[in-house]
Amino acid sequence: MGKIQELSVLLTNQIAAGEVVERPSSVVKELIENAIDANSTKIDVHISEGGLSKIQVIDNGDGIEQEDALLAFKRHATSKLYTKEDLFRIKTLGFRGEALPSIASVSYITLDTSTGEHSGTHLVLKAGEVIEHTYSSSRKGTSITVEQLFFNTPARLKFVATLQRETAHIADLINRLALSHPHIAFTLISDGNQMLKTIGNGQLQQTIAGVYSPTIARQMKYFEAEDLDFKVKGYTTLPEVTRSNRNYMSIFVNGRYIKNYAISNAIIEGYESKLMIGRFPISVIDITMDYALVDVNVHPTKQQVRISKEKELGLLIKQAISQVMNDTVRIPSSIPKRFVQDSEQTDIDIAPLMLETQKPVDDVQEIPYVSYDNVQDDSISISKNGKDELPVFVDNSQSTHIEMVEETQASYKTLESKNRFPELHYFGQMHGTYLFAENQDGLYMIDQHAAQERIKYEYYREKIGELGQEKQGMLMPLVLNYPMNDYLMIKEKQLVLEEVGITLQPFGQTSFILEEHPMWIKEEQLEDTIRDLIAMLLEKGNVSIAKFREDTAIMMSCKKSIKANYYLNEEQARALLVDLAKCDNPYNCPHGRPVLIHLSHTDLEKMFKRIQDR
Repeated sequence: MGKIQELSVLLTNQIAAGEVVERPSSVVKELIENAIDANSTKIDVHISEGGLSKIQVIDNGDGIEQEDALLAFKRHATSKLYTKEDLFRIKTLGFRGEALPSIASVSYITLDTSTGEHSGTHLVLKAGEVIEHTYSSSRKGTSITVEQLFFNTPARLKFVATLQRETAHIADLINRLALSHPHIAFTLISDGNQMLKTIGNGQLQQTIAGVYSPTIARQMKYFEAEDLDFKVKGYTTLPEVTRSNRNYMSIFVNGRYIKNYAISNAIIEGYESKLMIGRFPISVIDITMDYALVDVNVHPTKQQVRISKEKELGLLIKQAISQVMNDTVRIPSSIPKRFVQDSEQTDIDIAPLMLETQKPVDDVQEIPYVSYDNVQDDSISISKNGKDELPVFVDNSQSTHIEMVEETQASYKTLESKNRFPELHYFGQMHGTYLFAENQDGLYMIDQHAAQERIKYEYYREKIGELGQEKQGMLMPLVLNYPMNDYLMIKEKQLVLEEVGITLQPFGQTSFILEEHPMWIKEEQLEDTIRDLIAMLLEKGNVSIAKFREDTAIMMSCKKSIKANYYLNEEQARALLVDLAKCDNPYNCPHGRPVLIHLSHTDLEKMFKRIQDR
């Protein structure tokens, strides 16, 4: 008997389900896309237990003919594709003919559908087998219910996340579909609670307000552009309204949500120097092109597509966003002229603002470095001549010389863990980036950004990790609005936030009220800091308290530290070195880069050939 056998229909459908049905949100996606293709103007989605127990999608679309209802559950049966020529001009969201049979093979399905012209069809399937086939009401549209997902493939359940996380995935999916089809009224109800409702009047900005918030929608600018191949339009936020990841950038091609790194980069490049490094806008961009220019048949989920003339499309998007940003007259915030230092508690808001362009040395604004321990005045002024009277920083601690152990590799030294930081005498700065100091052992070069990163990292690490740390209640409520998928994930991680001193209280459907925050977060930077911490938690997903504290300290130390091209005067530079000497590990920044490099007298003499190498 031969070894090669033809697989059963059920097994082939279950194999296909492994590609098409990754999780409950995959089922919701396929069913809603079918409803959209059926010209629906109203789509209601009901889910229970994150979609694992029940998913129901009800639409008012064209419905399915009686003779087609059974055929729809046959593999590779579709009404959207007939010839090979159609394969290269896909105009519908679904076309493979795999979704319904794949879903049916791993669940119970109930279908009620009608075209509205005569009696409808009622079908019940279990693991792909029809167990009931009767007539139903003649209401135009389709209602399809999926229950007990993965009941016959329990191994798949091991890869399913928590119910809240699965619900969040579904909410995120429907958010994207609502943004790509603002003319459709979407409703999402989870375990009896309404989580999303859009008007469906075709106004994209109103849909954005329903998904994100009216506040976000009001801070978005409309842009559009067109050439012979592409038509681009959408909304994107002003430069000060950003997030820490790309998840809030929604890209649609011919109504299909896609993920495309080149297009998202083009959006970012459109801001030019107006967007902070490491920050990303909230954007909704709709791209219309000839169907022949895009190949959507490259992945079962159809989120990855291949676009012809991708570079030209990126340039068009970049120019469109650049124009609207340049047309928006904005006066940037000036560098604050006073930095108030709390005598009992370190102020975390002493970091300078980032300058967009590098200025000549003679005309540069000096950015004050404020010592964490030795401030003798509560105000520091900033001028362009570098001659302001800044407080004098004095280190009264006893310093000892560090012993160096020479290695074979040039000028790098290994520092004995028990030895102290060397006593250094500062004498200059280069390019607003590197400090120079000396002692009897030779020359030291210090990266000022890495140095302050280390100083602030150790401060935040200590403050964030303190048990029983002091909290401060809010005199005025701070409301934080999030899209539904983020709201659910934040709600799931509230205990993690409470461990670092952030207490949130659910407020409404998709908002939180900040009730308490750690004392080390100052009021003027409160909202930005809290949002950054929450964004990092969302991006990292499941993290331990210790890991979250560590990542938080690293993130805040980097954001709050002086950058390159900032010129310090002598007192500021000396204060930086004093604080660096007090660190537990003054030799590396939190990312592992060296803070200082040492060149001994011997090294210098070898470089200048005063002595010869052996």
